[in-house]
Amino acid sequence: MSEAEEFVRVARRAREAAAGLGPLPRTAKDEALHRIADALLEAVPEIVEANAADVARARENGTSEYMIDRLRLSEGRIAAIADAVRKVAALPDPVGETVRGNVLPNGLELRQVRVPLGVVGMIYEGRPNVTVDAAALCLKSGNAALLRGSSSAHDSNTALVRVMQRALADSRVPVDAVQLVPGTSRESVKHLMRARGLVDVLIPRGGASLINSVVQESTVPVIETGVGNCAVYVDAAADVDMAVEILLNAKTQRPSVCNAAETFLVHADVADAFVPRALEALRNAGVTVHGDDRIRSYGDDVVAATEDDWRAEYLSLDIAARVVDSLDDAVAHIREYGSGHTEAIVTTSQPAAKRFVALVDSAAVMVNASTRFTDGEEFGFGAEIGISTQKLHARGPMGLPELTSTKYVVTGEGHLRG
Repeated sequence: MSEAEEFVRVARRAREAAAGLGPLPRTAKDEALHRIADALLEAVPEIVEANAADVARARENGTSEYMIDRLRLSEGRIAAIADAVRKVAALPDPVGETVRGNVLPNGLELRQVRVPLGVVGMIYEGRPNVTVDAAALCLKSGNAALLRGSSSAHDSNTALVRVMQRALADSRVPVDAVQLVPGTSRESVKHLMRARGLVDVLIPRGGASLINSVVQESTVPVIETGVGNCAVYVDAAADVDMAVEILLNAKTQRPSVCNAAETFLVHADVADAFVPRALEALRNAGVTVHGDDRIRSYGDDVVAATEDDWRAEYLSLDIAARVVDSLDDAVAHIREYGSGHTEAIVTTSQPAAKRFVALVDSAAVMVNASTRFTDGEEFGFGAEIGISTQKLHARGPMGLPELTSTKYVVTGEGHLRG
């Protein structure tokens, strides 16, 4: 059987599983999720062994330590993944929720209710925890998950799906509701992108090249998640102590993720007070600053920023920096170079905060808080399937409601249209 034929077989099984999963009550889905969480904890040695093979292969291929950190699974990380699954189980079930409803003048009862999307395809890079996060969110929202992780995490993803399927075998949820796309070649990705009629929606999660490729080449409808070129703007009215702490957290708490800060902008009126302290704190944390001429005047170790630096999603201990003359200049920079993910302002001025929030066109805007908070779990949604930077029905961290569509249910008493 060819890879293309094998994919069609897997996708058809996913479609059958979605049909069986959609009508299940919340109790059946929650029971399955708790079984998955238990199974992950029981299978820690199996998962860690598979992950070790991926990590070793990544090191042999010269992968950076930052990317290896995204790939690595430990007993503690697996426990956190299992806990995230339990949190998804505890969330309200969106399926069947009435979005709006009323009785029409002719007496017809009209309701718009949430329904599963069907088969959700995921294409993602690096982080194997996404395999479980995506599966849990899809199951809770009544969808089958068809997963295509990166080849670098193939052994880890295979082990995780195997463990989840073992758990589902003892539940009312169809085992085929969670499957990996067969194969590790680029062709296997294309099979998923061209599976219109078998796959209902495709969600890419990764770097800019992956997302752009999926958006441009897919015939399946795409919910676009975006890269995270996130900026922290330090306003003229900023509390400098707070600004330094927020910037340091936004950049260094976990630099290899999409909600880490990649740029900081500082108002000229507070630059003398802020920049030397910020540079010292970043230097002590091992961060390389790529700055404009005004930033470079504060430190000999600041690297000259290039045009590419302003657009960069480093995912490393690097950050671009610029002095601006006004809040509007900061907003103009963000509009030109930002990715529409998350921006933050540090200020004690309420008018400045309101203007920044009004002008910045990103999925999330933080006021006196780190960009690292743009996260489904931090927002109380449970594990997220991605952070959407598009402007359709799903924007920002995508939780359960964003994994549903709606249908209209119209109830009458023999009504006929005249």
